[in-house]
Amino acid sequence: MGESLLLHRLFLRVVLLLGSSVALFSIVTADVVQTTKSGCPNRCGNLIFSYPFEMNVTGNDCYFKEEFNSFLIFCDDLTDPPTPYLSDKSSNLSIVNTSIENHEISIMMFVAKDCYNSSGGTLYKNDPWVTLAIFPISAAKNKFIAVGCDTYATFTGRQGSTYVTGCLSSCDSISDVINGSCSGIGCCETSIPRNAYQYNISVTSYNDHHGIWGFNPCGYAFVAEDGFFSFSTDDLYKPPFDEVPIVLDWLIPNEKCDDAKKNTTTYMCRENSNCIDAENGDGYQCHCLEGFKGNPYLQNGCQDINECMTSQPCSGICTNSQGTYNCSCPGGYQGDGRKDGKGCTLIIHEKRFHSTDVALGVSISLLLILLGGSWLYWGLRQRKISRQREKFFLENGGRLMLQRLLSEHEGSVESVRIFTDEELKKATDHYHENRILGQGGQGTVYRGILPNNMVVAIKKAKILDRSQVETFINELIILSQINHRNVVKLIGCCFETEVPLLVYEFVTNGTLSDRIHNCRHESTLSWRARLRIAGETAVALSYLHNDASTQILHRDIKSTNILLDENYTAKVSDFGTSRLVPLDRMQLTTLVQGTLGYLDPEYFYTSQLTERSDVYSFGVVLAELLTGLRALSFERAENDRNLSLYFASAIKGERLFEIIDSRVLNEGNPEEIKQVAMLASRCLRVKGEDRPAMKEVAMELEGLMRVMERHPWVNQSCDLEEAEYLLGERSSKCDGILKSNASKIDDSISNQVPFEIGSGR
Repeated sequence: MGESLLLHRLFLRVVLLLGSSVALFSIVTADVVQTTKSGCPNRCGNLIFSYPFEMNVTGNDCYFKEEFNSFLIFCDDLTDPPTPYLSDKSSNLSIVNTSIENHEISIMMFVAKDCYNSSGGTLYKNDPWVTLAIFPISAAKNKFIAVGCDTYATFTGRQGSTYVTGCLSSCDSISDVINGSCSGIGCCETSIPRNAYQYNISVTSYNDHHGIWGFNPCGYAFVAEDGFFSFSTDDLYKPPFDEVPIVLDWLIPNEKCDDAKKNTTTYMCRENSNCIDAENGDGYQCHCLEGFKGNPYLQNGCQDINECMTSQPCSGICTNSQGTYNCSCPGGYQGDGRKDGKGCTLIIHEKRFHSTDVALGVSISLLLILLGGSWLYWGLRQRKISRQREKFFLENGGRLMLQRLLSEHEGSVESVRIFTDEELKKATDHYHENRILGQGGQGTVYRGILPNNMVVAIKKAKILDRSQVETFINELIILSQINHRNVVKLIGCCFETEVPLLVYEFVTNGTLSDRIHNCRHESTLSWRARLRIAGETAVALSYLHNDASTQILHRDIKSTNILLDENYTAKVSDFGTSRLVPLDRMQLTTLVQGTLGYLDPEYFYTSQLTERSDVYSFGVVLAELLTGLRALSFERAENDRNLSLYFASAIKGERLFEIIDSRVLNEGNPEEIKQVAMLASRCLRVKGEDRPAMKEVAMELEGLMRVMERHPWVNQSCDLEEAEYLLGERSSKCDGILKSNASKIDDSISNQVPFEIGSGR
């Protein structure tokens, strides 16, 4: 019998729990509470208001008016958004907010000012005043404040009364002023009286402004909503605003409740409401009765509150009724059913239960255990996934990156988006192999499609190497500061995966290296396109060196790090090894990093990284564009494996046009080719100080492009193969160019010191 009683108790508790849950999660559709009269507007711009306030409409009784007293709101449609004014636009009293429950209206009011010159003479003085017919200034919600080191301010608010309030603010030096303190030193504040229907402020000097003009050229005072103004010493130098928000009380004017109730035609309080004499001002206010809410000034404006849905006051069964509610207990329980009362307790009956009761109780118990276990498993699994993502976020430097971006580079990273793991999985179809754009030693690049149909490239490390996290953070910080058409744009990043991910703009035409060195060793790029790509790359590097907020050294310029979009516009990429150079530094001492064949020999031997190191690497790229040869090739003779040395040797030996790419020879002007070759040779000088700055390189290439565009019909190319075939020797013109090239080579090229090359990067 004891076991059966226990099961019956469990069954009843389950029934009560399920009943409470159903009541808790039931969806009840309630009537929308009406706040304005039918057919009347209730919005002006961002302001929503209720009757007795209404806009300037004609033909219906939308707002309360009595003789000269009116709750009219003027809406100025000529502003964007439209601006609401109290009474009419000429009052200049714009409305910020209205409240039917608190009987308040917030408007913008003017600041009184007294400004003077260094000798104490008045430069500007403004003592604003406004008479508010039926809207007394709230004594409870506002403060009267005066600011200045020689400021005496008064406030007069009662019409026909000599009552005046005010305060004195004084100080001899800015060092006397305490930030945040408005106790009389530089700032003072006081309360205002009730029944103030006027706003009349006067500001004047107490001691003729002696000795304070340098840090306090103006004294000013205002009445403002309590908590709006927080005093700072900076406020002494210049008033921070011309207008301030002020809270007004509103009421039905000129009658108390007892008198108003005698005239049923003019009495404003409707059903389910009561009348209260206003504490501030001459009149009365209407409020919905307890258990009702809405607009007490409208017919059926006060609607019943369904406490069973809003506050859920019952522990048992809740039944709503007009203006109130009732609590009761389900069958088998006793008590008042209230949460703040006795609640519901089980009624114990001494009787024998049937086997069906036991089976039902056991079944429900097992069902609840099963549901609870499933919910617990799901919750723990989600918690584990969340913790794992948080762990990856921290291990991948997420918090470090965010702190550095926000503290060191505030204002420059607003476009960098932090993606979730789920977003990038969906974008890449869970990193499907069909989405792979390319693979390298460090990772894989996938093609992704974001929900807005934007196509992006997603860079994912192939192996887990925590030493690469710093490189990941470095590239993110560098790219977040760059906004240039010739630098690949960083869209965002993700830290929630085991290895961090970077999201870039999608560049369609691959790398410059692909276009120069295809499988047949025949470039698909014309001479004009090569020259333009070189110029765009030089402009991007010049921007990094000279125009970025902090100088950036790329440190790994090479043809595989120059991408080409659908218009074959150059995009510099891969900033993982780049470095920011402080303003007070001309060079950095770093661990040597880069790609053999492009690496600056001076940087290789001294570890001193400068902007001229990027110039050297760019010179190698320029030589690639001219010759179509790889920067490092073991197919060439041992002394010619390094393109920079091979290029310098060819110029010195007057063999330049022997190594120039055939397409460049056929399409290019020999003089143009010579100029670009000479520029490349200057970039490849051994000593960094002898190389031109990147800005000079960009300007020279840009000038050459302008000449080509100005004279597109000029074609002075010399076809070496045709000349040799027809004449058995090169044309005299080409020989002249070669001799001219050789005679103008800088001696530093011949003095290059080759370094051993073990293998490529």
